[in-house]
Amino acid sequence: MTIRPSTYADIDALQTIFAYARAQMAADGNPTQWGDEYPAREQLMSDIRRGVSYVVEHNGQPCATFVFIIGDDPTYHYIEDGNWLDDTLPYGTIHRIASNGEQRGIFPFVLNWCTAQCPNIRIDTHQDNARMIHLIEQAQFTHCGIIYTRDNSPRMAYQNLGTSIVKD
Repeated sequence: MTIRPSTYADIDALQTIFAYARAQMAADGNPTQWGDEYPAREQLMSDIRRGVSYVVEHNGQPCATFVFIIGDDPTYHYIEDGNWLDDTLPYGTIHRIASNGEQRGIFPFVLNWCTAQCPNIRIDTHQDNARMIHLIEQAQFTHCGIIYTRDNSPRMAYQNLGTSIVKD
């Protein structure tokens, strides 16, 4: 597998990946985190334009995608029922990680790549996203509290200070 920046030519593949991920989330009992259409095409284009969207390829074909942002995330300014492990170091945030379900080991592969870019990683997920919670906890993240997204919905927030190198 390889990771590269997403391009506008990837939009259809990204939408297909996200459609699969939304269906999987709903089947797992988490139908509301991304609803029926999140992320919208405009969001994908904005992420690509900002240079924060990435594609994971297997045999030259997109099999997963994620957003990785190094720097301040406004939704992480306020954390409820806890604290960040370290709020002074620069950090990277993983958002919107999704796969088409055809390749195993996506999360560890992405996490290892992100950790190589910035060892202080933050991530959040919906309380009903049991699959993601399992992956996050398996990767030795620490639950730090609750943050709120732009639409004010709560998310479980996690941080790892560089011990996230995991095997699939």
